[in-house]
This record gives sequence, structure tokens and C-alpha cells, in this order.
Amino acid sequence: MPHRVVVIGSGFGGLFATKELKKADVEVTMISKTSHHLFQPLLYQVATGILSPGEIAPVTREILAKQKNARVLLGLVEDIDTEAREVVWRYHNRTERTPYDSLIIAAGANQSYFGNDQFAQFAPGLKSIDDALELRARILNAFELAEIESDPEKRAKILTFVVIGAGPTGVEVAGQIRELASKTLRHDFRNFDPAAARVVLVDGAAHPLPPFGESLGKRTQRDLEKLGVEVLMSQMVVGMSDSTVTLRDRDGNEQVIESICKVWSAGVAGNPLGKKLAERTGVELDRAGRVRVNEDLTIPGHPEIFVVGDMMSLDGVPGVAQGAIQPGRFAARAIKDRLAGREPAAKFEYKDKGSMATIAKSKAVVKIGKLEMGGFFAWLAWCGLHLFALTGFKSRLSTLMRWSMSYLSRHRSARAVTNQQLVGRLALEALGERASGHLLVDDVDVHPIAKRN
Repeated sequence: MPHRVVVIGSGFGGLFATKELKKADVEVTMISKTSHHLFQPLLYQVATGILSPGEIAPVTREILAKQKNARVLLGLVEDIDTEAREVVWRYHNRTERTPYDSLIIAAGANQSYFGNDQFAQFAPGLKSIDDALELRARILNAFELAEIESDPEKRAKILTFVVIGAGPTGVEVAGQIRELASKTLRHDFRNFDPAAARVVLVDGAAHPLPPFGESLGKRTQRDLEKLGVEVLMSQMVVGMSDSTVTLRDRDGNEQVIESICKVWSAGVAGNPLGKKLAERTGVELDRAGRVRVNEDLTIPGHPEIFVVGDMMSLDGVPGVAQGAIQPGRFAARAIKDRLAGREPAAKFEYKDKGSMATIAKSKAVVKIGKLEMGGFFAWLAWCGLHLFALTGFKSRLSTLMRWSMSYLSRHRSARAVTNQQLVGRLALEALGERASGHLLVDDVDVHPIAKRN
């Protein structure tokens, strides 16, 4: 029987680990809660109508169709039986167990609200296609609501967008909402001027993009302010409702911003699977709930279990795509070395390939080692790298076409939204974690009037 490798997650870590094992004498089973591989760095462009989900989320089965030693299972992993060496997972409300000889856990991370989980109701994060579609619905519905509002003061509140967190995602979302309002939508409404929208970027740091350094951070702030984004730094969010955000500065002064559309991009929390792993093995978690791994990416006492990507906690490895790709490949190579009777590398060494963030059309910042660059050429570098990093020729071609159309015409074709996208997440949370399975078998009474008729 071939060596059985189970990979949890179809993100960068899971996908690249699986592909690294293509020619190995192993049987790979990937278990993922989504049917696609998500290129998360471009998720904000789905949220702001530039790209459609298919351009950044190719189907995992199609990507791995020619890899004969790999199969894909769609399901949510809920537990790991380390004694029996089995992964416990479910598809809706059907539970399954899959055995493994080696396990690579690349289940990603969730949004962190720093102990204020109630904020999630009013300010969704941006970690999945569902998140992006909900945010797109929230953003565009604010403009629709403004069109039917006759009171100028109420309309001004409706057209106030607050983005919390000035990392790359927050900066990119704030810049794109500003461009959407001032350029794409400028001729679409009759009762108001979309350019009057107020976009506020909030963070507790001294300047945007703290990992990029003070120089690029301040340059980013200047570029955002030229676009019309209001940048509020050294401000913490201490309260939130459906129509307000309460901020507090370092001196304890508070201000309330009235806004019905908020975006949260301020923190990352480890996947809940990390807690299950800690219960099973005693492995230590960091403050964010990520798994503290050994230098070879295994966990203490379990050399057969690797944790990679956003789930792992290892000094010097950032939460970016390369921070998942390189560990995923490393773990797969370690498995191949063991099977070949070779001694695997004892320590994973991360190779920093730099950081990039786009601000708006023709504006971006790049940091590669000591090299710092901003402006148009940084934006071209950002476009080239992200286009190359997309999985599959079809995704690259369609993305290039969408970008070209958006650049030349200021048009965004992915602007269709539905009420289901707007409220689906909250509705499923209200029904319970296994609601989808019960709904499919007609076991939840959500339409009592329709049933009586």
C-alpha cells in the first residue's frame, strides 16, 4: 500500500504541498471546505467589483486533474484522531474519517476581532469568496440606499465607509472604494453624486502598512489622502453598532463615526482546528491561536504531522502567500526524503521575496530587502507579479482582460449583487453550524407559512 498523505486545506500551503508530491510514490488526499483554490491577495478586487470569483478561485479538482496520485474531498475538518491517525471531517451533516500516515495541515486562518466577536455582525472580514461577495453587496447597496434617501444628512451617513485595519488589505479596500465612488459610479445615480462618499481608514498604528517601514507607510498615507481617503491613525475601535463606529485615541479621547458599511481587516486568528490539535497533542498555541511548530514544521512528539501556512507560528515567517507556499513545499519534500531513506532538512528557512501593496490605479508600494519603491513602476511590478502568481492560464488571461478594461475605461463588470449575498452569512449563523445539511433534507422549518399553503 502506498504511503498515505492527507493534506488539509486547498490554499497556497495545501495546494503547493500536494503538487510537490506529484511524482512521489504516495497516495494524497486533500480535504478542503471549499471546492476552489483561492488567490487571496486579489480578494479585495472581487469585493469592489473589478474581478469575478472565478478569476481568482479556480476549481481545485481541475488544477489537480492530471495528478493521478491525488484526490480531492470536499468537507470541513472538525478533529484529528492522532492515536488512530485519522482525520475526522464532515460534508454538511455527514461525518467521515480518513486515515493518514503523514498529515499536512494547511487550514488557513480566520479573522480576529481581538475579543470583540460581536463586531463581526456589523463589519465582516475578507478571508473568503463569501466574505468578498457580502462586502460587495454591502458597499453597492449603500449607494442604492443613498439614491432613495431625500435627507442630505442621512445620505451623508449612508455614504460613509469605514475600513478598520491599515495593512495591505485595508489600504487596498479603502483605495478601491474611493475609486469606485469617484470614477466608476460617477454617472450612475441621479439623486446624488457618488464622489461625495466619505471613506475612512482606521488603525492603531502610527502609519499605514507598518511592516513596510515608516517611509513607505507615510508615502501610502499621502497617496490615500490625495485620493480622498480620510486616514485616522493611532485610533482603536472600542465600540460598534449597525450604524456607528466608536474610536479612541492614545490619550483616551473618543469619537463616533456614523456608518452603515464597515470592513474589518485588522487581525488574524488561528483556525479552530489548532485548538483541537492542542487538545489531542498538547502542542502550544500562540496568542492568536496559531500552532507553535518545531524548526522542521512538525509538532512536538508527532513527526508525522506538519503544520504550514497561516495556521503555524514560526519566527520570521510572515502571513503572506510565500509564507504558505515555501512551508508547504518543505513539508512535502521532507515526506519524500523519509520515504527515500534520506535525512530530511532539520530546519525550515524562509526566503523573503519582498512585500507589495497596491493603493489605487497606477499607485503601489514595493519593499524587497533594502529596495523601496512607490508609484507607477511599483504598480506595474505588483500587476506583473500577481498575474504570474495566479494559478492557470485561463485565470491569468481573464484577469488581464478585466484589468485592461478597468484601466482603460474605469468600468467594473463584476457589480451584480443579491440580498442573499448580503445576509446569507448572518442567516446561516442564526440557524446553526450544521444548518446547511438540515436545510437540504428539509429538516429546518424556515417557511412555516409556505408549508401550510
